[in-house]
Amino acid sequence: MSNITANLRKLRESKELSQEKLARLADVANNTIIKIEAGKNQNPTLDTLKKIAKALEVSVDELIGDNHDSK
Repeated sequence: MSNITANLRKLRESKELSQEKLARLADVANNTIIKIEAGKNQNPTLDTLKKIAKALEVSVDELIGDNHDSK
């Protein structure tokens, strides 16, 4: 499981958001969220990552797991 896969699910669940609700908030297709969480989309576009991070109120670094300070 990649960082983005695990982090997206963890962050989404911590905000008590469904995949559908997050997709609406981020203005991306619900299928995009589903595929990222399922590990079927390992390389979402930067634009998509920015939208999702903004909807989750986190940085793109936190979303993709590059924030080593949290460990």
